[in-house]
Amino acid sequence: MMMKNLLINIIFLFTLNVSAQECRDSIEEKAEVENLKLYKENAHASYYHDKFDGRKTASGIRFNNNKLTAAHKKLPFGTKLKVTNERNNKSVIVEVIDRGPFVNGRELDLSKKAFMNITSNKKSGAVFVKIEIIEKTD
Repeated sequence: MMMKNLLINIIFLFTLNVSAQECRDSIEEKAEVENLKLYKENAHASYYHDKFDGRKTASGIRFNNNKLTAAHKKLPFGTKLKVTNERNNKSVIVEVIDRGPFVNGRELDLSKKAFMNITSNKKSGAVFVKIEIIEKTD
């Protein structure tokens, strides 16, 4: 019985710690998002194919489709962007870690996680987005 209570307490504390970290991340993200500079509206964004998962990006970072990242032709690596789907107003914060997309007319390649977070149609391959640069307030 004592072992069961100990296990329940450990699980509770772990869950509490994870929730607290998510709360801190959310507060930090909200602070970042308050200082935005419009980069482009009506921009065409797509997402990376699974075959790129694990490959090195132009920045040297290994690409992971489960992280919130993006590729852009010109923006500096490390630039944080708020990307908003113009149809449903869902947005996501991503970091530029790669170059591309290499398809005419496309402005941004998003990781699959970032794309799925903002799209309503999970079977679509591209969306029109508003791109805002998150400016540091340091």
